[in-house]
Amino acid sequence: MPEKLFQQERSTISWTIVGALCALVAIESSNCLSQESPRKNRLAKESSPYLLQHAHNPVDWYPWGDEALAAAKAQGKLIFLSVGYSACHWCHVMEKESFVDQEIAKFLNEHFICVKVDREERPDVDQIYMTAVQMLSGHGGWPLSVFLTPDAKPIFGGTYFPARDGDRGNAPGFLTAIKRADDLWRTQRQPLIDQAELVTKEIRNSIVANAGQSLVLNEEVALKELGQIPLQSDQSLAEQFDPQFGGFGFAEAEPMRPKFPEPSNLFFLLQRIESKSTSPELKSASQSMLVKTLDMMLCGGIHDHLGGGFHRYSTDRFWRIPHFEKMLYDNGQLAQIYARAYLVTGREEYQSVARRICDFVIKELSSPGGGFYASLDADSEGEEGKFYVWSPNDLEESAKQIGDYEKLAAIYGLKAQPNFEGKFYSPQTAKSLTELAEVDGKSFSELDRSLVAGREKLLEVRNRRQRPATDNKILTSWNGLMIAGLADTGRLLKQPKYIAAAERAAEFILKELIRGDDRLLRTYAANEAKLNGYLDDYAFLVYGLLRLHEATQNDRWLDQAAKLTDAQIEHFHDAKSGGFFYTSNDHPQLIVRLSDPVDGAIPSGNSITAANLRYLALVAKLNRFSLPLKQVLFASRSLLERSPSACTFMSAEIAMWLEQKN
Repeated sequence: MPEKLFQQERSTISWTIVGALCALVAIESSNCLSQESPRKNRLAKESSPYLLQHAHNPVDWYPWGDEALAAAKAQGKLIFLSVGYSACHWCHVMEKESFVDQEIAKFLNEHFICVKVDREERPDVDQIYMTAVQMLSGHGGWPLSVFLTPDAKPIFGGTYFPARDGDRGNAPGFLTAIKRADDLWRTQRQPLIDQAELVTKEIRNSIVANAGQSLVLNEEVALKELGQIPLQSDQSLAEQFDPQFGGFGFAEAEPMRPKFPEPSNLFFLLQRIESKSTSPELKSASQSMLVKTLDMMLCGGIHDHLGGGFHRYSTDRFWRIPHFEKMLYDNGQLAQIYARAYLVTGREEYQSVARRICDFVIKELSSPGGGFYASLDADSEGEEGKFYVWSPNDLEESAKQIGDYEKLAAIYGLKAQPNFEGKFYSPQTAKSLTELAEVDGKSFSELDRSLVAGREKLLEVRNRRQRPATDNKILTSWNGLMIAGLADTGRLLKQPKYIAAAERAAEFILKELIRGDDRLLRTYAANEAKLNGYLDDYAFLVYGLLRLHEATQNDRWLDQAAKLTDAQIEHFHDAKSGGFFYTSNDHPQLIVRLSDPVDGAIPSGNSITAANLRYLALVAKLNRFSLPLKQVLFASRSLLERSPSACTFMSAEIAMWLEQKN
């Protein structure tokens, strides 16, 4: 499932041939490791754990690149593009059902050039074709399955397919889809090419529309318009807020609609609470939304009550049942948010959650060199969540080893009916420990201390199980977010060990992921750094370095941040809009050059860049960054005026800039 659908005006084009094909794929997505065969395909030479998981498929996979594109053009074949990531449950399911199937693999190999992409390594490829699928079908997700012309223009696509018709209810099968696509390519090639051109044009138009307005504008008018944007974001978030369970974008009629933490919204609320210029009424409303959301998240199954940290998202409105993958980027941001929320609310439980996030990441996602791995898988032993959930028998055996098991079980819902698939328990609490303690006239700390021994015993039992796989690639951008989270948590909560961990990670990235010409690389795995850095890599790493500078006052981090920002401006700046492209000016050419300012599960590179430039210009007093700061803020106006909650991190930056400016 996608974290946030692409913010745009939907096209009114009638998709003729594509319409029939898209009817095959209007399925919301189902992972297990493939059964290995002796043969290897081209993915065996890759370093991405996700790509290596498919290296023994009978499908003749190519990685994305010139070789695959040249083969498609030379052979006149459609490209079948499959995009996923290592921790994705439904990506594993589609591999197990379809990509190890000999009949399906044979047809794919004969009629298509098949390309497999790790979305975390190539987010540019993922964004372009996810945008296409969302435009065509109204939804997206992973695994992303897209059919392209030989020149890589999208025709149609979807997400998960079962292998054959009838395998999962009325869902159309993948074998049917690929046969239909091949038949249309043979019999109606030119109409498909025309449609692909039309889809590509619409993608370009949507990117241009969101990139921002021209810098030729009346600055006085622009400033006045900017001043209204945070207020519009306030109203938009209030309208989307779920007053009963927290979070945003819920629908009463869809209780099982997935819900994501959406940290950018929470950062925006924190800014409104912390700002001296926020009215008392608005401050109160913002704090109410923040506390409700943070409380419901920490109560739910999305929070790992035993091991610390958060899973990627909840499959329901109530935060109860997660998809169990754990992502570095979520935990970096949420550590920062809970630490800041502790300062503005005084709630000890928030401090505890922030510290346990950091402890989890340091313990389970640290590489020997100091950088942080990307994620933990949702699955183990071929089942989603098996590592994290408990059968009644598991609990019965564990209860014998815990002194006050009855109290522990009552608080974490282990005495009620099973809450996961009707037969397992995913530990969670009905209320925050703060609220539960107040009922007995105790403090959070008193109640929490009484539960530590029982939680540790359950964790000890859990850790004897087969562990989920770790995606051990180290991404520059995600490490930047984690460095920021550790640095802020260490500074705000007076925990030097977290600042030290942030410094080790920063040292690793600066040593291993910068080329000789001072350009960043994207990813490090199997002792190899590779792929051009994206806007996120520059912006997020700089963000982490600046948070480290604030925490340590060591000018080394400031100097390196300024140097990288200079390189970012040189290679990514959009001189027309004032914002920043997602890819550098020397990046391998794709069908469009991306510029995506929308905040999703992570803030956009433009939003984080605004925070960086504001710190460099106004805090560090480096005047050369003042104009780029003004430009990137002005560039966001058109998108925020149309959709005030599309990039709430940017909206918060606008409010802070205006406050500091005045």
